[in-house]
Amino acid sequence: MARIGVAVPWIVFAIVIVVLGGIPFGLAMIGLAMIGMAELFRMTRRFHPLPPVALAAAIALVVAAYYGGQFQMVIVLAATFPVLFLFAAARGPRESGGTTTAVAMTLFAILWIAVPFAHAMLLRKLPLHGGALVIDVLVATFLTDTAAYAGGRLFGRHPLAPRISPNKTIEGLAFGFVGGTLGFWFAGLYQDWLPGIDALIMGMCIAIVAPMGDLFESMLKRDLDVKDTGNVFGPHGGLLDRLDALLFTIVMGYYLAVAFLY
Repeated sequence: MARIGVAVPWIVFAIVIVVLGGIPFGLAMIGLAMIGMAELFRMTRRFHPLPPVALAAAIALVVAAYYGGQFQMVIVLAATFPVLFLFAAARGPRESGGTTTAVAMTLFAILWIAVPFAHAMLLRKLPLHGGALVIDVLVATFLTDTAAYAGGRLFGRHPLAPRISPNKTIEGLAFGFVGGTLGFWFAGLYQDWLPGIDALIMGMCIAIVAPMGDLFESMLKRDLDVKDTGNVFGPHGGLLDRLDALLFTIVMGYYLAVAFLY
């Protein structure tokens, strides 16, 4: 019940910002990116990252996505490097390799967290069907995770990646693939602008990359010896714990939507 009590307000929040779109959606993406980066920087503080640069880049990327597009986002990423240099130089020399790891961790945060949230903005602002596509990607992603969990609990026998996430199984992976694929496909049945075969292919692609996002975050947590990235979701853990798969699928969803529908 505690998990449900935490999840329901976040589900309502997601629906509201997707329906509103525009600037409210962009502000939400900036806020979520900042929370995710704060969690990552808390776990990696021994590498001394440069949070002001990463947070500024997150804001700039979402703004670039809203007012421009991919080209403007590339400009922001290119501009990040001289800004990183200025901040790292102003902070002064550190122990051997310290500046390199600080810059690398800052760039990693931007690419792993800020870029996907900027792509969510790109997906939402697609003409006519952007909001529906965001919902479709969310549904397919969480159905992939839910079906994988249920299938693994009921039928899991063969570990998928024991050194990264011991509880995940090949059987769970298969159930997740079917659940995510069918979830997106069913959504297409009620959206006459989304052909069934396109919905099926898009669902399959999202169901493939979703567990990669999950395992990617699990790999990082195991390497950093961290159980949860935070507690913003209460019993569910941190934002990165809950949205790890979405950081992969929202990017995939945008480019699939452009390829198939635009």
